[in-house]
Amino acid sequence: MDATQTTADPAATRRPAADPLAAYRAADFPWYGLDEGWTGRRWLGQVGNGQNPRPTPSDTPDYGTLGHGDEPARGPEPRDTRRFAVVVTVARREVRRSADNTGILEATSASSAAWLAGAGLLAATWPGNLDRTLRQHWLDQQSTLAWDLADDLEGPAWSSLTLPVNGVPQPFRYRESEYGWVLAGEAPGVLIGAYGRSVSAYGIGFTTVPDLETYDGR
Repeated sequence: MDATQTTADPAATRRPAADPLAAYRAADFPWYGLDEGWTGRRWLGQVGNGQNPRPTPSDTPDYGTLGHGDEPARGPEPRDTRRFAVVVTVARREVRRSADNTGILEATSASSAAWLAGAGLLAATWPGNLDRTLRQHWLDQQSTLAWDLADDLEGPAWSSLTLPVNGVPQPFRYRESEYGWVLAGEAPGVLIGAYGRSVSAYGIGFTTVPDLETYDGR
């Protein structure tokens, strides 16, 4: 995994721009979302860069998200009834220099996608009985666990799941928790992670997104 990804919210880099698609279009890899089996709302998530803690819209992103269904809550909800699935596309990167040129970052892997998806699920989850201060402690604790789990995709916490990618069956690693589900695997040209709640992971499929206009902005 990329050890620079230590924030609980992998999508913490929000890029305000006149064109909300500008950051996505700067990518040198294809974006993936749910295939035509998903008929609900589609929305833009966030784009991030593992080498630069403060990327600009002109930077080439390393990963980003596309959402489906209800957007994550902005605050605690006594009863969370949201239904969503978020696809994380991660570029395949070989060993590369850190942003300050003082170190080496690991190559991206399926574990990178699993970590970003796991952290994304945590960031989208608001335990209704926690205030903001306690929630940060909860996030830190759960993020450490998510990191450890992502680093051991062949471990007992994960099971195998085969899902279509551009119509071709592909193997994924999958796990469930009380907060939702997370999966990770590979696809042509990229690594894919995904997380969701109240949407069955067993019934989804992934496809390249030829037209990002189908995903509305925030």
